[in-house]
Amino acid sequence: MSDLTHIDNKGRANMVDVSEKAVTKRTATARSIVYLPDVIMQQLTGGDIQTKKGAVFQTAIIAGIMAAKKTGELIPLCHPLGLDNCNIDIQVNDEDEVVILCTTTITAKTGIEMEALVGASVAALTIYDMCKAMSHDIVIKETKLIEKTGGKSDFRRDYQD
Repeated sequence: MSDLTHIDNKGRANMVDVSEKAVTKRTATARSIVYLPDVIMQQLTGGDIQTKKGAVFQTAIIAGIMAAKKTGELIPLCHPLGLDNCNIDIQVNDEDEVVILCTTTITAKTGIEMEALVGASVAALTIYDMCKAMSHDIVIKETKLIEKTGGKSDFRRDYQD
């Protein structure tokens, strides 16, 4: 009835049955970009922003990892997965935007794109939360999948897309 994997033949929501799939190593990288106004970017020293709440980027990294590990609890039809690894890197690019890359790895029967997307998203939201006292002109510009490997097909887009 549908090519959508989370819809059964009667049109109802359905968790994908992965019981017959092969176990493979799977990775995914997602990126979120956050615009911080100059009043906040001026606080950037030593690769992080210090606020009364603490180190912004370090806190965002921890929050993103914690969120990636809980993706199956947050997204209704995601399988609960025990990640083999989750790495979050936060850098400031040439346009003074904060670029968050979340890379997740697992050896399993299902992919981990959602874990990478959730990790990057929550890291971005944490940056917003920790900096909002300085300005509400913060913009979370985008979150998107950059790459996935393993499973039925691989996917990769240019990091500049």
